Amino acid sequence: MPLEKGCVQVYTGNGKGKTTASLGLILRAVGQGLKVCLVQFMKGGGPYGEHIAAERLLPELKVFRFGRDGWVRKGAPAEDDLQEAARACQMAKEALCDSRYDMVVLDEINGAVDFGLISLEQVLELIALKRDKVELVMTGRNAHEQVIQRADLVTEMREIKHYYQAGVGARVGIES
Repeated sequence: MPLEKGCVQVYTGNGKGKTTASLGLILRAVGQGLKVCLVQFMKGGGPYGEHIAAERLLPELKVFRFGRDGWVRKGAPAEDDLQEAARACQMAKEALCDSRYDMVVLDEINGAVDFGLISLEQVLELIALKRDKVELVMTGRNAHEQVIQRADLVTEMREIKHYYQAGVGARVGIES
């Protein structure tokens, strides 16, 4: 059953859990029979656990990841990074216009703006493309104030304590 009204959700902040929160929402949506498209910006590495699990949720969940393996230099992205972000933006547009999807998740799109890979105007255009019965979820640190103003729900993840500070690295199944 399609959504009666779709909203715009933003998960932002410097704490852990933005992508994880969106994945929980995806799991709930797929469990209720909704069709979901996950477009990941700046996530060319992996495969991460969510990519492996997504194969089990086909055809209700489609995942499209963009970006190269490795880190993007903030403020000085490589040409490859810009091209991958442009491809992700195009895929996001297509997903938002595709009547098959009830939910579109744009993972790390806020970070893509913050890193200079895409413009704020491109994100605002994506929000404007959202159909009434589609839930749009955007994740990533440093969400722009205009994105926050256009959202229906904004959650800020705030780091209080993190085990990385004690030297614990990324763990399979937890961070990847």
